[in-house]
Amino acid sequence: MHLLVLGANGLLGSNAVQAGLEKGWTVSGTYHSTAPDFDIPLFELDIIDSSTTSEIIEAVDPDWVVNCAAMTDVDGCEEHPDRAHDVNAQAPGEIAAYCNQAECEFLHVSTDYVFDGKSTASYSENDSVNPVQVYGQSKLDGERAVQEVMPEALVTRLSFVYGVHRGTDELAGFPKWVRDQLVADNEVPLFTDQHITPSRAGHTASTLLELIEAGASGTYNVACRSCVSPYEFGAAICDRMGAAKSLLEDGSQSDIERPATRPAHTCLDVTKTEDKLGRRQPTLTADLEAISGWFDSEPKPNDR
Repeated sequence: MHLLVLGANGLLGSNAVQAGLEKGWTVSGTYHSTAPDFDIPLFELDIIDSSTTSEIIEAVDPDWVVNCAAMTDVDGCEEHPDRAHDVNAQAPGEIAAYCNQAECEFLHVSTDYVFDGKSTASYSENDSVNPVQVYGQSKLDGERAVQEVMPEALVTRLSFVYGVHRGTDELAGFPKWVRDQLVADNEVPLFTDQHITPSRAGHTASTLLELIEAGASGTYNVACRSCVSPYEFGAAICDRMGAAKSLLEDGSQSDIERPATRPAHTCLDVTKTEDKLGRRQPTLTADLEAISGWFDSEPKPNDR
């Protein structure tokens, strides 16, 4: 199996590279500006550069292209909607078309923000979509662009991605910020009126490759089984660190002004993924245990 990971220097992309190498697969990757520290063929690429993208796919001749490249800054998308559309919508559709021409398979990564968050039940893959900000709309447009030219493509929706970057071996995302605040003995304001199902990058990347091996196509939710608020997520990190929960403060999304609206409840139902793979997705507690070493003063690089 030859995997081409677009966005190999991102958090998810670096874990997809690592997961592929651990399976003994051949892996190539692209990066936007800074090459990751992987001993694999790497190509500099801005995915809106359609001619270079097609040239790389033709030269690499992969079995699968995994698109982890995206504009994920939610507020930045709101402020730069044209760039968000180019990166998150137009480019994925073009890449899917190139994969069709090259006769390779395509996996596209999307987001829980395609939903408006008005439901209190976890969203399944078939629930109605209704993004409430530019980021979610651009990602939804990307899903549709991909599926229009390649109906058999694999589209995966993730939520609140965090974990260990495998190019730098450093913790990234929400847990890093909470950990660093707790270590500094700072108060940590966390929302209680937002609910998500966090996707740990390491397990998520492994799940993506399992779906590839299982011959999956269509749309799949990939996240943990725990529907939690950021406050509850922070409390779980406190438990992992043995830190005082007294440093956590109840917060509300209305406490801060941001360019882009965030949906209140985008927990994902992962039943379809579990049924396809014949196993359960992890809980948040299990996911944090898997990277427990990065909550110590000296991380343990062998933790996964």
